[in-house]
Amino acid sequence: MATSFENLLYDLDATSGILTITLNRPTKLNALNAATIEELGQAIDQARADAAVRGVLLTGSGEKAFVAGADIAELAALDGPGAQDAAARGQAVFRRFETSPKPVVAAVNGFALGGGCELAMACHLRVASENARFGQPEVNLGLLPGYGGTQRLVQLVGKGKALELLLTADQLKAEEALRLGLVNHVVPQAELLNFCKALLSKIISKAPIAV
Repeated sequence: MATSFENLLYDLDATSGILTITLNRPTKLNALNAATIEELGQAIDQARADAAVRGVLLTGSGEKAFVAGADIAELAALDGPGAQDAAARGQAVFRRFETSPKPVVAAVNGFALGGGCELAMACHLRVASENARFGQPEVNLGLLPGYGGTQRLVQLVGKGKALELLLTADQLKAEEALRLGLVNHVVPQAELLNFCKALLSKIISKAPIAV
């Protein structure tokens, strides 16, 4: 089963119950624009409502990026109220991933920067490919992470390290992200999707009411 979106691929394996949502803007390194965020909201709402969906795998197309951040050209065109509205809409969508009653695993297949790192953190579990990079570079643009990253980063790596990453815009390699607890596993990129599907299959084999 597949549902059509402009910027996403939505593919449900009816046998396993695993839904794969792929951010599909590879020429833009899967950068988040307003249309993509809106589609992410539609996709997770559909997944939450569909009894055939047991678990969700979220990844990016291509081998370079999960999500390389926000669409900078679109972001630069926003005024103050427009930026506040965009942040509020993004926060609401990411919150729907975080509060999904069905497990959501992020397969981070490259750069997860800015909004991409925030999106990965909104998922329940994160598995990174060996070439993955994580970071919140917003301070370089005179901005703050707008989609809940300041809170979720603290929860995952602790206040001190979160502050350092937010204030320096330093990037984390996959193994360092694993050591800090930002990700659950690091695997070769060629094994990433199969590993995540196996992890989801193990989770959804448990009693649904407990999961």
